[in-house]
Amino acid sequence: MPGRGPQRPVEVVSLWYSPAMKCFAAEPRSCALRPFVKAFHYQETALPFALERIMPNGQAHLMVNLGEKEFRTYSGLHAEQQHCYKSAVVLAGPHSEPVVIDTREQHCLAVVEFHSGGAKQFFRPPMSAICNQVVQLEDIWSGDARVLRERLLEAATPTAKFRVLEDLLSLHFAPVFDPAIQYAIGGLRAGLPLSHVVSRLGVSPRTFERRFSAQVGMTPKRFGRVQRLQRVLCSVRASSSPDWCRMAAEHGYSDQAHLIHDFRDLAGITEGVD
Repeated sequence: MPGRGPQRPVEVVSLWYSPAMKCFAAEPRSCALRPFVKAFHYQETALPFALERIMPNGQAHLMVNLGEKEFRTYSGLHAEQQHCYKSAVVLAGPHSEPVVIDTREQHCLAVVEFHSGGAKQFFRPPMSAICNQVVQLEDIWSGDARVLRERLLEAATPTAKFRVLEDLLSLHFAPVFDPAIQYAIGGLRAGLPLSHVVSRLGVSPRTFERRFSAQVGMTPKRFGRVQRLQRVLCSVRASSSPDWCRMAAEHGYSDQAHLIHDFRDLAGITEGVD
């Protein structure tokens, strides 16, 4: 298949298994796809209805609902506004804002998790055009979206489903990744100052921002803030009683009020932070 490159066996990892949830994940077999596709996921759940807030991480996701024929997201202060997408196959663009979904959508779900900037290799629109949006895949891939869901339903095992996802991605693969943007993504994820990243690349700030936004989906400044929030969340998970003042200083915020502002803007919550 074109663009596939060397392959290795699919290594499926069971991330979670209980009477209420089965989750599996695997990296792509293709060496050519692995720089752009972080993982394939498949899960089956029997969870009661609940609303779940998904924190922004700057990545795009291709999602196939195998249990229902639609997707739903929620917005508003208390997630009181429902947005329904009459498609079972969607592309969730890179998000710099929280997304609220309900657990019914996770009853039977297949997902492609792209690396930051990686989705652009498979879809024509610039990622900046679908940032913070959910797009029906039929609008981008036409009939392939319907075929994808049918083939996933026919595939009997998680391994077989991952092969279906990879085969279709390979058909739409255009491996052109701006090396400057690849460096910038890594630097911002590691916490390097934006000014340092731009100076190392030797391009004008305006040119860099335009190229970065087209590839990644958001401005480099916004992306850097999202990655810093993710680093804070990792620190929070590792602490039973986080010291927010110390955490703000460790992650480069001017003070706790600055950290609270970012939580409100990027995560939509401040409970437990202030």
